[in-house]
Order: sequence, then structure tokens, then C-alpha cells
Amino acid sequence: MAFLRRIWSRDEEPAPAACTALDVGTEFAKALVFEIDDQGHGTVRGVARKRQGLSHMQSGTVADIAAVVDNCAVALQEAEEMAGFRPSQVVIGIAGELVKGFTTTLTQERKKPGLPINDAELMKLIDSVQREALHEAERAITWETGLPHVDVRLVHSAVVGASIDGYALSNPIGFQGRHVKIGIFNAFAPLVHLGALQSVASQLDLELLEVVAEPYAVARVLGAENVRQAGAMFVDVGGGTTDVALVRQGGIEGTRMFALGGRAFTKSIADRLDLPFPRAESLKVDYARGLAVDRHDEIAEIVRDDVAVWAAGVELVMEELAAGEMLPSRIHLCGGGSRLPEIQRALASERFWKRLPLARPPEVSIMSPDQVSAISDATELLVDQQDVTPLGLAYQAIELHTTEDPLDATLRRVLHAMKV
Repeated sequence: MAFLRRIWSRDEEPAPAACTALDVGTEFAKALVFEIDDQGHGTVRGVARKRQGLSHMQSGTVADIAAVVDNCAVALQEAEEMAGFRPSQVVIGIAGELVKGFTTTLTQERKKPGLPINDAELMKLIDSVQREALHEAERAITWETGLPHVDVRLVHSAVVGASIDGYALSNPIGFQGRHVKIGIFNAFAPLVHLGALQSVASQLDLELLEVVAEPYAVARVLGAENVRQAGAMFVDVGGGTTDVALVRQGGIEGTRMFALGGRAFTKSIADRLDLPFPRAESLKVDYARGLAVDRHDEIAEIVRDDVAVWAAGVELVMEELAAGEMLPSRIHLCGGGSRLPEIQRALASERFWKRLPLARPPEVSIMSPDQVSAISDATELLVDQQDVTPLGLAYQAIELHTTEDPLDATLRRVLHAMKV
């Protein structure tokens, strides 16, 4: 299929200012084809998805590169046919338990506060932050895998804040002061995981613009000022993993993922009711939509039991992200798995939130595509919470196409120098 797509795609040139977002999920490969105008606004022109086989993905990671490439090729071709053009660039989402995202903040006292900060000083500070972040990621992944040496790679990086003597700045160059503070969000993954997605893009004949940690993309997509100021937690319940992101004090502090999602709920229904997996999946989806299904009460009991285990996992992740400080009181849910009504009820229950550092009961809401103000959907096919993640990836592509922030430009130079 990928070979046929390569032949087919030679007939036309890609449309200008266009890109593809590819969400390689455990259950579905989802493709969005969109345009980007001069004002940094995106318009989705084509959308498609292809179901993955049970052995193609495991807990959000690629298990069979050739099969995943073929699935992505089907989704891409359908989306491109709908759009009427074929972008050459792609942004791909990455998920999985060993994808580590966190913000590293470093404060440095300057010996000569009267001198303006120059580019070289800023680059040195960013370099220190990045090296500390890499060591932290290596320690975390090595500990979790139990392997003595794991080749860890930077997935993506972004500056989330900078200040001098407590004053927030978008570009410290030229300012004077004694205490310089900078925070950078980094996402790291094992080479085997990241390399698989790079291979997918290569075999699809697409230029990989960036690989983005999916919880980061979801947490960035709303962009509302109240989210930045008051903070929020984002929970993406996918097919193989649940991704959690914490936004606090104006920036993304960290992301965590654990291997429990919608596929586990389906497997429990299949096992306990002695049903084929496809039939169990169909029953689960109809149940989540509120439709009448056979053995409704049994399915409800199975889902309740599994959601209790799932909620315990979310609690552990949120406690780790909190790091001893208070958590924001807003929880935004997305992903196909969040359709189950028990998911939202579990997070809003007193039994859940009382054990977390929350000042008051959380406001739990379901995210929808129309909340993404930076992107319009000309297809009118993006209708519920499962479409938020690919839109988040598209939003990242739009940010990359718009004018780059001076701090992010300096960060890119530092990362390039570190690779050399």
C-alpha cells in the first residue's frame, strides 16, 4: 500500500503552506491534511482513519513497522483525496510509558548584573538546562526498564518561561539583572521507539517536521488564557495508553503516560463475557454512546471494575506530577476511551480527588474539536473527543510554521550544537 501511494503521489506537487498530522494510535491511525494561512490559522481539508491490527501496536508503541506503514498509507491516501492535495511534511504524535516529558527550570546568579545579557550567555544557560534534562530522562528510563544502558533521544523541546529578577520576559537578550531563570519542557523517548516512527515517516515518503509527545500537544491546543493562569490537567484516554499533562503557573510542567486504555476495557469484556474481541469492542462503543446493548448490566459492572483500576493509575500519575504542590482544579478529558461515562464520574468522585493535593473538587469536562480556535474543520467530520489529539498535533505544526519566538530560536541553535 505504501508503494502504491508513492506512485500515486508523484502526479502532483504538494500544496503550499500545507501539512499532515499523523496520530499513530493503538486502535487507529488517524490522518489530518490541513492548510496554514498567513495569519497562522489552520483549515482541515481532509481527514481519515484506519483501524490497526491487534498485533500492530502495543501500549502506544509500534510493534510491526510494515503493518503500521500500510495502515497509515490507507488513512493518508483517503485524507489526501478528500483534501485534493498532498503535503510533503508530517507531524507525528508519540505516546507510551517510556516517553518522559518534564519541565526543567534553572536559576543562575550573574556575577555582573549590570552587563546586558548577550546571546552567548543565554545559549550557555540553555545548554546547562538541556544537559541536566537529558541526564534526568536517562535515569528515569533506565530505572523503569531495569536495563543498564538505554539509548535515550530528545523528542521535542520548547521554552515555557523566562524571567530576570522575577520579571517575566519573552526575550532576555539586552536586559540587565542578577537572577536569570529559564524553564524548558523536554520530551524524551528510547531510540527504538522514536526510530520506529521515523521509519514510518520515511517509508511513507514524508518529510518529518517534528515528533511531538501527544500529551504536550493536547495540553497546548486550547491556548486559553484562563488555562495558562489557573492551570489545568489534561487526560487523554487512548486505545493503549492514558496520557496526563499538567499545566501550572503558566506553563506545561510535565507529562506522564501509563499503559492502560480503551483496549484493556474491551479485552475485559471479551474475556469475562466469552466474546470475540471485535464483538466486545462494538458492544463497548455502543454502551459508551448510551445505546441499548445486550447484557448491559454485565458490561456496566465490568467497566466499573476496570475504571476503578484506571483511576488508581491516574491518581498515582497526578501525585507524581504534583511534586508536593497543589494541583489545579480543572481536568480536561479527551480520547476515544473518555466516552465511557464511568471515566468522567471516577475523576469527579470524592473518593478520587480527596487523596490528591486539590483545594476543591475538580471541574471535569470533555474536550471537543470546536474548542480548538486556531484550526477550522472544513470537512465537518471532526466531531468528538477522539479528534482532539490529531488536532493538537496539527496545532504544533502551525506553531512551527509561524514566526519563531526568539527564545525558541536560541534553543534550536543549542540543540543543533549539542548534536554536532
